[in-house]
Amino acid sequence: MALSAGTRRTVACVLVGLGAALLVAALMIPTYTVSKVAKTPLDLEITTIAENQKGEESLVLDSKSLTSGEGAAVVNKDVPLVSQRFVTVEEPSDADDMTLQAGQTLRRTDVQGDTGLLTAAIDRVTISRTTGMPVDTEPNGSIAVTVNKDGSVMEPVQHTGIGYRFPIGTEKKTYPYFDINVRKSFDANFIEETEINNMKVYRFQMTAPVTSTWDVVQSPTNRLTLPAAKWGVEGGDTPVTMTRYYTNVRDLWVEPQTGTVIKGGESIHLFYARSGDKPEVTALKSHLVFDEATVESQIAIAKENTDKLSLFGRVVPIVFGVLGVLALLAGLFLGLRGGGTPAHASPRGSRPTPAPTAAPADTAATRWDGDDTPTTQFPRGDYDAPTEQIDIDKRP
Repeated sequence: MALSAGTRRTVACVLVGLGAALLVAALMIPTYTVSKVAKTPLDLEITTIAENQKGEESLVLDSKSLTSGEGAAVVNKDVPLVSQRFVTVEEPSDADDMTLQAGQTLRRTDVQGDTGLLTAAIDRVTISRTTGMPVDTEPNGSIAVTVNKDGSVMEPVQHTGIGYRFPIGTEKKTYPYFDINVRKSFDANFIEETEINNMKVYRFQMTAPVTSTWDVVQSPTNRLTLPAAKWGVEGGDTPVTMTRYYTNVRDLWVEPQTGTVIKGGESIHLFYARSGDKPEVTALKSHLVFDEATVESQIAIAKENTDKLSLFGRVVPIVFGVLGVLALLAGLFLGLRGGGTPAHASPRGSRPTPAPTAAPADTAATRWDGDDTPTTQFPRGDYDAPTEQIDIDKRP
């Protein structure tokens, strides 16, 4: 059914307006909507499990041998270790910032019960949902490594670097990374771009230099005084005070679009010594890396978020852009095509206009009857022709 000229013009205007709106939306979505979507989700719950690498050195000091029995302290070899971390979102959290709480434990699995627990800590920090960096308020976090009858004792700690999430849109550069063991940030340097299970990742590496844990937290286990024989050094029963030192090389494989840590590993070394540059008794030494189940779980989280970013950052703008162009072209086509009735066409249902007579419009035509009486007849087209001629001179 053909559209009238007025309807066609209305449809053309609607299509042009719709096309323009879709094109504007296609331009605005990547800059506005994506900025709203590109944030760490508030329903974040992440469990990561790391295990010591088979075939590599894994040493743990038997703590009981320090305080009981005869002879020097015993360091166990080939100890199976599991490091577990559970990260949740806590209050305060809002559209821009979020508070993460991470409970972390390191356990030896060849010992039953609580005796297998080697270290435990709870870390809280409020970070930007976009950059992953701690907020500027003081304190922006707290750490608990000790407990009493009421539970964990949280100490205010100012965090100065990223810890659990890299920025949305991670770059190939150096980032400050916060180490909760020494409560300082160290450079996490970009090493390479690589792939893990077909996912592109950036590898970063952070080195924590040898640091006295006594200078961080003055707990009894961080500085001990025991007979030299117990330490396994010369001196017999002479008391020798040793401090526990910490160093670590941490590797992080990060999915760059979302900042998700796909894989993590650390070569941790804790030791007792009278000087940090000369380890004397190993407390802990092992290379711990995320297990395969954790890696797959982190990949799934990253894919879910990259799909969301791709939808609003690329797919929706392209679809809106194509539809906008098509609507705009269709509107312009209808508008420029026109559609008024041609000047020579007769209106629908009207009769043809009679052709004019040869006589001028203002001149009467004279005709003579057979009796020589002139009769006047008006031009055709101005008046209807008479049906009967009447002789005015004729009497009844």
